[in-house]
Amino acid sequence: MQSGFVHSFESGAAADGPGVRFALFLTGCSFRCVYCHNPDTWELSRGKKMTSDEVLGEIGKYARFLRIAGGLTVTGGDPLCQADFTHEILERSQKELGLHTALDTQGFLADKLPDSWFDAVDLVLLDIKQIHPEKHLALTGKNAEPTLRFAERLECMGKKFWLRYVLVPGITDDETDLKNLAAFIKPFTCMERVEVLPFHQLGKHKWEEMNLPYSLANTRVPTREEVCLAESILRGG
Repeated sequence: MQSGFVHSFESGAAADGPGVRFALFLTGCSFRCVYCHNPDTWELSRGKKMTSDEVLGEIGKYARFLRIAGGLTVTGGDPLCQADFTHEILERSQKELGLHTALDTQGFLADKLPDSWFDAVDLVLLDIKQIHPEKHLALTGKNAEPTLRFAERLECMGKKFWLRYVLVPGITDDETDLKNLAAFIKPFTCMERVEVLPFHQLGKHKWEEMNLPYSLANTRVPTREEVCLAESILRGG
């Protein structure tokens, strides 16, 4: 039985995959996104250590409803930082509870995992932060290539995925970057959906509570029109 570090649960999540989901937030992330609204998930040590049995017990309370309404989404942080723990939860939720499973990740660590690891994943929510290499590095502290390779790998595996993209004015809203990303994802037949998520300031207080320098305090929230334009570009409109 695997053990891992859990940040929190959300039993009625409506924005983490199809339907109503049980969202399991794990700690640990290799990215340091400047707009992150959960910096308290970055370090493993900030989570509560739990066994997979304990986690399955929590999910199981809602399994009958989730089988009809949605399923399980494992998110974070980045669940691939705890790959063995994540896999056991996904596999057991799928086989023992009969749930649809989704994995929310930027895929940076996926190169370390075999294709068979993803058999327990029905849907990947793939977070592509930026297509421009230098901007991606400045935004996240990491290179973009592993995430882009993972997108290509999902297509090769025939694994269904949704693209998720956070729109931040002045950082991820450049039309040339959006068009380049649109060109990159255009050939993918396994990509079922594009979601453009507007930047918000709801996580600002966490940065302050953790005494972390927050560089986006004066960054505005994108307008609905800007979000719609980004969606149109990424969807090839």
